[in-house]
Amino acid sequence: MGACGSSASPRTDDAAPDLPPTDGVFDYQLGGTADELSDGTRIDVVARDATAAPLDGAYNVCYVNGFQTQPGADWSERPSAVLRDASGDPVRDPDWPDELILDPSTASAREAILEVVAPVISDCAEAGFDAVEIDNLDTWTRFDAISQEGAFALAAAYVSAAHDLGLAIAQKNAAEAARPAHDDLGFDFAVVEECGAYTECAAYTDVYGAHVLQIEYPDSLAEADLSFEAVCADPARAPLTILRDRDLVGQDSPAYVYEAC
Repeated sequence: MGACGSSASPRTDDAAPDLPPTDGVFDYQLGGTADELSDGTRIDVVARDATAAPLDGAYNVCYVNGFQTQPGADWSERPSAVLRDASGDPVRDPDWPDELILDPSTASAREAILEVVAPVISDCAEAGFDAVEIDNLDTWTRFDAISQEGAFALAAAYVSAAHDLGLAIAQKNAAEAARPAHDDLGFDFAVVEECGAYTECAAYTDVYGAHVLQIEYPDSLAEADLSFEAVCADPARAPLTILRDRDLVGQDSPAYVYEAC
């Protein structure tokens, strides 16, 4: 398991990377970190942003946005890597307007994207993370100009980059891609949001078995007229399923929400 400050080196054999435990305590800490739950319970599996330190003694998943830009990142020297509208302006995620959409549709664009993202994956390994989750694989389903072929080619490159460093790599969302993501692209496990709310958990657990980390949010459950208890009772849900507040805030915020099945 990861330890803060440990170094990583490329794999020299065909050994599979370690996968996250399928029992214990899981937390998703992209908006604020804590070494234990608010009641003092030890965390066994945790996902944190690439800019955060891993949690000593836990299985650590490093969040990397590989299909959209990180807020504040400068892509001006790689204009071909950014999706553009008919006017030539960068396309932004309507839900996260500080993130530009990357366009992996050509080999040259994928190379430019990897020049930025591959070092972030390497930093995760150097910091002591055990795995990476690559976010927004589903941009090809949300933006017509992005080809599935290009998205899958970039995803495969991320899988190779992670495996070369001894890291496991998680598919993030995109239920329709679960089978090829695992069988063809080589993803090791899945990190999924709202599969309970959208009744699509089986799409992941049928492929990855127990190696799925599931996060639900109160707003989407309310929209689906579902309780978290109903999600927990779903036989298709992941063994490690939690309810978190949408913004994933820290424990000191009044908006903080955490429950586990």
